[in-house]
Amino acid sequence: MDVITVESKLFKELIAKVNMIARFVSSIEQKTQINIDEEWVDGYEVRTYLNISKRTLQRLRSERLITFSAQRGRYYYQIKEIKRLMQERVIKCDKEQLSVLITNRKRHVEKIFDSGADE
Repeated sequence: MDVITVESKLFKELIAKVNMIARFVSSIEQKTQINIDEEWVDGYEVRTYLNISKRTLQRLRSERLITFSAQRGRYYYQIKEIKRLMQERVIKCDKEQLSVLITNRKRHVEKIFDSGADE
């Protein structure tokens, strides 16, 4: 076993730098935390995980029961809207199906953050 000796002043500077790096990493983690309710999912994901038909989703849009965004012929919905519809019993599905949708969305977002960190 090797013993390394360092002056106390140098050691204190090193500890201060390590603490500064730790605070920086912590602040970055806080900025990258996502609010899953604000995440947008496409119609395919909604239909697949909630086990509802394409026509049901279309009816919800045309009756203005769900807020959506349309881009290039695809429709996107916020998870908070899906939760609201479940609470109001507009769509019938169990909480487990919604949980699977949310888990899938979190994995997707984390994958995006991880691939961005590698570059």
